[in-house]
Amino acid sequence: MAEPPRPPKLDPSWAQPLAEQFASPYMQALRSFLVAEKAAGRRIFPRGGDWFRALDLTPLDTVRVVILGQDPYHGEGQAHGLCFSVQPGVRTPPSLVNIYKELKSDLGIDPPGHGHLAHWAEQGVLLLNSVLTVEMGRAAAHQGRGWETFTDAVIRLVAAKDDPVVFMLWGAYAQKKASFVPSAQQGGRHLVLKAVHPSPLSAHGGFFGCRHFSQANAFLEAHGQAPIDWALPRLVE
Repeated sequence: MAEPPRPPKLDPSWAQPLAEQFASPYMQALRSFLVAEKAAGRRIFPRGGDWFRALDLTPLDTVRVVILGQDPYHGEGQAHGLCFSVQPGVRTPPSLVNIYKELKSDLGIDPPGHGHLAHWAEQGVLLLNSVLTVEMGRAAAHQGRGWETFTDAVIRLVAAKDDPVVFMLWGAYAQKKASFVPSAQQGGRHLVLKAVHPSPLSAHGGFFGCRHFSQANAFLEAHGQAPIDWALPRLVE
């Protein structure tokens, strides 16, 4: 008799609402695909224990801000399950460098000298990629395999929350993915902030100067919630 698959590592607040997704045929097909890729000797990032890291660090009932990415970084040692974030000791990627530049301009916060964003996630910032795995050296290799359906379900759970949430949608991909979120601008309860992607190719076209970080905090405070401490602590060597 085959051994049942181990449950994913994620905070229990997500487990029950997402149980139907994990049991679905598309998720079983995705699991089979990933097993086959590993069996073929292909390296998959992040490591298996970090695939659902965003959902493990940020319980559903604590989500106050959502930042959407597209794919994990595909370089050695970078990805660890949080969008835009890299592991300690890894050079800060260009898009995150630009995020730090906007943070400095908006709130006067200096770059921390690293790209590890767990401090944000632990405060209720859901750092969610649309696709949760990638093959080493092959950007977008796992797109269209089912992850997008799963992360759509995650976003719908957040959008259904009674408490107002801030969605930071950077780039056309993120804006399309979360297009169903009921925004305060259209009579809904959530604040949806849109800008171009912070990539060096587009950041000067509207990401710089968007002031999303201060807008997010102002919205949270206006709704009786604590602001996000966007200042990342220095990492201890």
